[in-house]
Amino acid sequence: MRTIALNVMQESIEIAYSTNNNEPPFRQFMITYNPDQAIGNNLEKTKVVLAGLPIDAAILTNSLEYDFSDTVIGINHQRIDIGLALTNMLNIPVVCQRDVEENGLKAAAEKKRRYNEWHLDYYGEYQKKRNYGQEAMLTVGNGYLGLRGAYVEARADDDNYPGTYVAGVYNQLTTKIGDRDVTNEDLVNMPNAQFLTFGVDHQPPFKIVSRDIQDIYRSLDLKHGTLTTMMRVQLSTGHVLNVTTTKMANMQDWHQYAIKYTLTPVNFSGSIQIYSEIDGDVTNGNVDRYQDFDQHHIDITGMSAHGNEMYLAGETKTSHIEFTVGANLSSDQPTDGEIQVTNDDKHIRQVLSTEVTAGQTYAYTKNVVIYTSLETTEEQPMAAASEALGKASFKQTKKQSLAYWKSTWDNFDIQIDNDITSQKLTRVNLFHTMVSAAANESGELDASVGARGLHGEAYRGHVFWDEMFVLPFYSLHFPKLAKQLLLYRYRRLDAAKDYAKSENYDGAMYPWQSGETGDEQSQFVHLNPITHTWDPDNSRLQRHVSLAIAYNIVTYVNVAGDKKFMRQYGLEMLLNIAKFWLSTVTFDKKADRYSIPHVMGPDEFHENYPNSDEPGLTNNAYTNIMVAWLFNVLSTLRKEMKAADFKAIAEKSAFDEKSLTKMTDVSHKLKLDINDNGIIGQFEGYFKLPSMNFDNYRRKYGDISRIDRILKAEGKTPDAYQVAKQADTLMPYYTLSIDEVGHILGQLGYQLPKEYLTKNIQYYLNRTTHGSTLSRIVYSVLTEMDDNMDQSWSLFSTALFSDYYDIQGGTTAEGIHLGVMGATLMIETRNYGGVDSLGPQLEIHPHLPAKWQRLHFKQLIRGHWFEFTITHHQISVKTDVKATIQVLGQPVALTPDQETVCDY
Repeated sequence: MRTIALNVMQESIEIAYSTNNNEPPFRQFMITYNPDQAIGNNLEKTKVVLAGLPIDAAILTNSLEYDFSDTVIGINHQRIDIGLALTNMLNIPVVCQRDVEENGLKAAAEKKRRYNEWHLDYYGEYQKKRNYGQEAMLTVGNGYLGLRGAYVEARADDDNYPGTYVAGVYNQLTTKIGDRDVTNEDLVNMPNAQFLTFGVDHQPPFKIVSRDIQDIYRSLDLKHGTLTTMMRVQLSTGHVLNVTTTKMANMQDWHQYAIKYTLTPVNFSGSIQIYSEIDGDVTNGNVDRYQDFDQHHIDITGMSAHGNEMYLAGETKTSHIEFTVGANLSSDQPTDGEIQVTNDDKHIRQVLSTEVTAGQTYAYTKNVVIYTSLETTEEQPMAAASEALGKASFKQTKKQSLAYWKSTWDNFDIQIDNDITSQKLTRVNLFHTMVSAAANESGELDASVGARGLHGEAYRGHVFWDEMFVLPFYSLHFPKLAKQLLLYRYRRLDAAKDYAKSENYDGAMYPWQSGETGDEQSQFVHLNPITHTWDPDNSRLQRHVSLAIAYNIVTYVNVAGDKKFMRQYGLEMLLNIAKFWLSTVTFDKKADRYSIPHVMGPDEFHENYPNSDEPGLTNNAYTNIMVAWLFNVLSTLRKEMKAADFKAIAEKSAFDEKSLTKMTDVSHKLKLDINDNGIIGQFEGYFKLPSMNFDNYRRKYGDISRIDRILKAEGKTPDAYQVAKQADTLMPYYTLSIDEVGHILGQLGYQLPKEYLTKNIQYYLNRTTHGSTLSRIVYSVLTEMDDNMDQSWSLFSTALFSDYYDIQGGTTAEGIHLGVMGATLMIETRNYGGVDSLGPQLEIHPHLPAKWQRLHFKQLIRGHWFEFTITHHQISVKTDVKATIQVLGQPVALTPDQETVCDY
């Protein structure tokens, strides 16, 4: 094993490099700190000094002794978990000398590698958006409720935001801004029942204040779904305590979560008071740019308490969703008297007192239940909460959740060999896909997945086209869950029809932003955070959200083999969406071409033509290609389905023979703007726009990912330039295959030159600022298709890191980016693993990254589990059914319950 041994001193680090299990001969290095730089910047020198050396593990010779981490060191009166830092920098396990001496180098390194791959850890106390972002990443939940990973002792302030969200609980408020009435619908921040803190000898309760905290360590155990926070506190009175909080959402009884709170008085004996609270004095305050709006979404209607239980009831102000939050408090040891209860207009509090002895540990548990009138239609939320709370226990929550996570990881884990960081962040993404959606599988909720999960308040908790980036993953592992997300859209089909009618279209036009009822929640203006002025917002013109829904339907049915869903729900949605698109087209008889005007593509920087009074653009390439795809799908379904079934649904959808004929005609005559070099124009007239000098803007502004805001602050508009926020023109190659897009282009009458895709990829990469986290996802897939693995890996790894490092400078504080998380998982399996199971036949074309030695995963395809192991030279497939698949273009027969191995 090739190792580095680090001796950390006050002004420098000594490094000894060995190629023989930390045995001589050694190669010596010395790093001297720059006193003007932060610890992290000084540690970056390690990466530079050791460049080019193969390293399997690092050994810390003089780490401090802590219960929560054995790789904490002290430098110049500061502490840092150098193990976390070096693992992120060098992608290796970092062990302490004590562990090596006790267990041996190999065992110590393997133990730490396994730990790193299953835990998301943060050491130290952070402020403002950085801590907000960590809270989002440490969120626990179950798809019904999401609990930001805040300290339980914290209240909402500039540094902490203990948000609680319940799927489907929206509320609308209208705020007078200047002379404008602005109405916004938000996913509501519910009462904070996480709150727990302590006091010593009846002194004021402890608050999260830096001066009183010696150490904080937070660890999200992805394998078991638990968030543990460990604090060492030294109060101004001299009292020292170790405080540990363990929080978990119940993954089976998803109305519940539980907290275990343990305290160890280190240097005193006396009394400790535990303060447990349900705080109803909450607002939606997670997003700075929303602060000008009224964010008081709930009214408190009642409080009660009996025994060790307390309840707070309320209602959302305009949507009138009733809710009850209940909590109980108990102790593992004798207490001084009964629990005392106090309350005011918006808070109810329990106080429990215990006599304590120095060195002894005292444990308390708090169980919380949340019920709303959305899912308790046959009883009152209070009655449901009271019944559930009487049975709730931390032990039961733990037992049920551990069983759930064990089964779930067996189902959807993606195993990556030789890359600790990719493995950890892959599991972070897997974990949050279930935090955001798991309870939907029950069929008892009327909700879908918001673009920011249940982790924050950005995008106001609305449902966007981001579903398209995560629903294929759900389809391959949890088809019942994917079906429920599609039924959310089906139940809002009438709302989509009403929306289309209101804009003088036929069929169903789904909104760009959907919430409670499925009406359009996009604004007509938005506040530019640079200029603090109101700019027009035409984002609702992204009609392609309906195409994303169509894609999700087709993908789900193909993967799950659920033809019944297509008959009962899917075809009706597809026909109504198609009917909408038919009503949007205009026909140029002279050119014999159809056009689709007044739309926006995924780019979002281009809302209309410069100096035009008309909103939107004409013939967005992505939109037109996907419309042709949809029409082709319907033509195929018409042939494959029973004639009577298709006819009945078509009649219900008022989709007559005339519509079918027009659909076929439009699918062959939609117009695209393609230049002589085979570059597909993002929209008609795109090539007439001037290019931008990105270098000049980078020198002036640094980060230009949101060049739209910069240009508007300069009195210009992005509409006037060839610049894109994210992938747009080439999006069809992400959703479909190269062959399928090529077929559609040919069907439309366009013949493109050889290697046109390579030219198009580079053309648009040169014009894209990646202002959306989804941008790198799409371009990673495109460059992989183009056999440019270096660029694909660079884009993918940045996307994989995007929330962990909060690369957009504070957006993770407002919630994780669920679409990106789901999409990275699909890149790993569909593109890098090469397993394409979204089409009618399973195909495998591996393209494994150089640093990955092995990729292993399972998928549920048409009711049967397939297990894949991919290396750089072998493909192994095992399934429970007789099947024939395509491997590198050749048919391979699979025998049930037998492993089939193919060399390549």
